[in-house]
Amino acid sequence: MRISGNDFSYLTPEALSGTKGIDAWFTLKNGHYSSRGGRIEGLNLGFNTTDHDTAVTQNRSLLLSDLDVDSEWIAYADQVHSDNIQVVSEGGTYSSTDGLITTMPGLTLAIQVADCAAVLLWDASSYVVGAFHAGWRGAAAGILSKGVRSMVREGADPGRMEAFVSPCLSQKNFEVGTEVAELFPSSFVDTTSYRKPHVDLKGYLAAQLRDAGLIASNLEVRGECTLDEGGDFYSYRREGGDSGRMMALIRLNR
Repeated sequence: MRISGNDFSYLTPEALSGTKGIDAWFTLKNGHYSSRGGRIEGLNLGFNTTDHDTAVTQNRSLLLSDLDVDSEWIAYADQVHSDNIQVVSEGGTYSSTDGLITTMPGLTLAIQVADCAAVLLWDASSYVVGAFHAGWRGAAAGILSKGVRSMVREGADPGRMEAFVSPCLSQKNFEVGTEVAELFPSSFVDTTSYRKPHVDLKGYLAAQLRDAGLIASNLEVRGECTLDEGGDFYSYRREGGDSGRMMALIRLNR
């Protein structure tokens, strides 16, 4: 579901359109906006880009204000394309991790992406939420399977959990080398339609979640492709070093 704040537009999980005590957002590119002194068009939220840190800091501050998120109560993952996950209870930047889980009311979890998927998971009944960065490395390492198991240890029930898989590269645009394709089950790799193998990242992530016990009807897998839809999304494959970053955020309110 697309919504607009005071200044920016977002996607939100359809399942959260009612009142569940959870807020979640996925930022769009918001190309109408230009930060003061910024190099990258739109709402770039990534420090690991060619933008000046001051511009990214300004963008993040405006984002948090638009969402009414407390800047002291947000946990950022310093992502390294791994399957490392941390359970957190306070704000800050968590190094060398690609997944964050919390049961702390009011704490917002944040993940940055361009072509990779951001996956938000929650069990509203058990008050457990998680946010995960799932590119091909994390997906192949089973970050979502590991993430669900970690959330279960915090009290979540996979049968009640719901998931939002953000826009990311579509299969037709996710060309990989043979060495990467071999890391995925053959059912999620197209080796016949293109010159090189193409991976169905979204399909594989959804399968990981189902295999971990989530119910298929509780999965929202967005169909948009970040490379094809440049008006709404940044794409590292399209823009290279000039690409900005979107952000997925989830907050437990109790």
